[in-house]
Amino acid sequence: MVRRSAGVLVFRGVGERTEVLLGHMGGPFWARRDAGAWSLPKGEYDEDEEPEAAARREFAEELGLPVPDGELIELGEVRQSGGKYVTAWAVRGDLDPADVVPGTFTMEWPKGSGALREFPEVDRVAWFPLAEAREKIVAGQRVFLERLEQAQGGV
Repeated sequence: MVRRSAGVLVFRGVGERTEVLLGHMGGPFWARRDAGAWSLPKGEYDEDEEPEAAARREFAEELGLPVPDGELIELGEVRQSGGKYVTAWAVRGDLDPADVVPGTFTMEWPKGSGALREFPEVDRVAWFPLAEAREKIVAGQRVFLERLEQAQGGV
């Protein structure tokens, strides 16, 4: 079975540069990582859900906020190294990271203990200039930053 995710990358212009909003993935696996541990808000969806609807739902679930109003820019689909396909859109907006109320997920931790613990979907959210975002974002999602930059005419 093919695993699919969809998400929305929020961006804003600050002076002449573009910044993107990324979330640091929550849970114990990512806790001590920074480079390559950030992601656009996204999540998995089933065949019966439209990707754009899933992207909007997952954004709201992960950040506790709706997708900003505005025209969605298609960023296409990529296949990540684990085999999951991710479809993304970008939208111009300006969210305050302090307003984020992350959703949570439950997992067994420590692994093999039988104890279930709850963790935030994202443990922090921040704005990054594109150059810095390329270092922070999961490698398989860097192409979305390039596509956003191309859509803006290389800004």
